[in-house]
Amino acid sequence: MTHLFPDTDQSPLRRVLLALAMAGALGFGAAGVSPALADDDDDDHGEIHDGLREYYERLETEPGYASSHEEAVAKLVRGREINVPYDYIATLMRIPNAFGEGAACVLCHSSTDPEHSYRGLDLTTCEGIKTGATEEPARALFEPGHAEESVLRRYLRNNRMPYGVPFDAPRDTENIRTIKAWINDGAKNDEVFRTEVLPLMNNPRAFGGFQACTDCHMSNQEPPSFHELDLTTYEGIMLGADPIANAAEGKEPEIIVHPGDAEGSALYQRLVENRMPAGIEPSENRDHPNIQILMQWIDQGAKCE
Repeated sequence: MTHLFPDTDQSPLRRVLLALAMAGALGFGAAGVSPALADDDDDDHGEIHDGLREYYERLETEPGYASSHEEAVAKLVRGREINVPYDYIATLMRIPNAFGEGAACVLCHSSTDPEHSYRGLDLTTCEGIKTGATEEPARALFEPGHAEESVLRRYLRNNRMPYGVPFDAPRDTENIRTIKAWINDGAKNDEVFRTEVLPLMNNPRAFGGFQACTDCHMSNQEPPSFHELDLTTYEGIMLGADPIANAAEGKEPEIIVHPGDAEGSALYQRLVENRMPAGIEPSENRDHPNIQILMQWIDQGAKCE
């Protein structure tokens, strides 16, 4: 972290006040300013004892650790495995803006009757949440204890691609069917891929948006390519996302194409699945605290009591 006020002739209080003033002028919330603004000089600040040294060192490297809502939830709820009651989940389903600016979930999903509730999904009861969509193809939103792989997590976090495409853009177009058929037919590096699939990655209007896929995903390096995803070649597409970042953690890349399974392939999912609530801005926080809490409830077994 670059120190804003390194001069040692200013008092710690003066430095903090100046930092807060600058933060306000720049549009930052005061909560986002790290208290560790100046040199960690023991003569200037007094000697640091016990566990405070590690605490202040973390503030220097992770300013958000001090105060953000997301960090508070991670520390207090997820970090300590606090039990999440269904009553809290029921509240989230019923209030607007629970997972980012948008309508309450139950506005569109209030019954198992597809005539009156989108996809026959009832989010007004615990049993309905656990049952999932009843309209064909019927499917559960999650398996209790496995939030990370859940459909619900995907819909609350994943923006439909291309970035910013309107939620009501057609999802069963010829181009999207081409991608689906190619994957279901084995995702081969063949003439179909070279003449029908790959050109779609370079077409800014192929899937209802105004940016070509390759505008944002053009190499295995981030930056400039989001998620280190390369959609300019067959090898890049089949390698998947975050190959370098994941390798640093001893993990495999995130595979986006599973040959023979378009429905289970992120490349197809991102073209047809809208992030919820409908019409939410793509820039909304994908790790909203309430999403974290909902996922914790699922990981804890999605208990209804």
